[in-house]
Amino acid sequence: MIDEPAGTARGNGPVPGTGSDADSVAESAPPPPRDVPAWRLMLTLAVAGALAGLVIVSVFGWAEPRIEAHRAEVLRAAIDEVLGQPERTATLFRYEDRLLGELPAGVDSVDLDRVYVGFDGSGNRIGFAITGEQPGYQDFIRVIFGYQALSGELRGMKVLESKETPGLGDKIEKDTAFVGAFVGVLAPIEGVKEGDGTGDPHEVDLITGATISSRTVISIINDRLEVLRPLLDEYVAQDTVSELEDGEGGELEPDGGTA
Repeated sequence: MIDEPAGTARGNGPVPGTGSDADSVAESAPPPPRDVPAWRLMLTLAVAGALAGLVIVSVFGWAEPRIEAHRAEVLRAAIDEVLGQPERTATLFRYEDRLLGELPAGVDSVDLDRVYVGFDGSGNRIGFAITGEQPGYQDFIRVIFGYQALSGELRGMKVLESKETPGLGDKIEKDTAFVGAFVGVLAPIEGVKEGDGTGDPHEVDLITGATISSRTVISIINDRLEVLRPLLDEYVAQDTVSELEDGEGGELEPDGGTA
């Protein structure tokens, strides 16, 4: 009979729990997890959250005035386009169903509806620029249009914001025939299918394949004029051009929203 070394089993190598293999397993075992206090975890999360918030606030504070400046510049350019490059513009505020160039003391203009009036080099009023928005096919469509109160004609239309389908709905801003049709058209506007027009000065051809989007543009204009037309007529009747030339009405401000 052959004696076997201690610590081995017949045919099975070293006996588990003995010898160098057991020592290696014991040495490679991970240390038990540390018991981290709950207050330390909460403190870490609080510090990380505070730092992240500080970064966000700092970036927002840096970017906001630049965003507002860009928005105002875009608005100025759009007003010039729909009014035919006026020499000067002023802001009118809708307050208590009137259009005022100067608000009463203590009245905040941030949430008030606004209309922009343009003047030529001689100080004559050439028209009003009005913004409006409504849901389109994909998302809200926001437009600005020029309007001549005495004749009831539009001087032009421009899409300010739109997320309509590329190649279809976005034709409301890219189709030059559709955009150009708003120059000289009489309000209220009637949208007609292409080829069905009668030559009426109130008609604008809808865009084939973008009927909803193009009809929305017309609806925005008609709805805004339905609300503002009486106020515009009253403002024109009061003949307040001289007051605006004396400085009332202020400088053009970024659009604060529309009703």
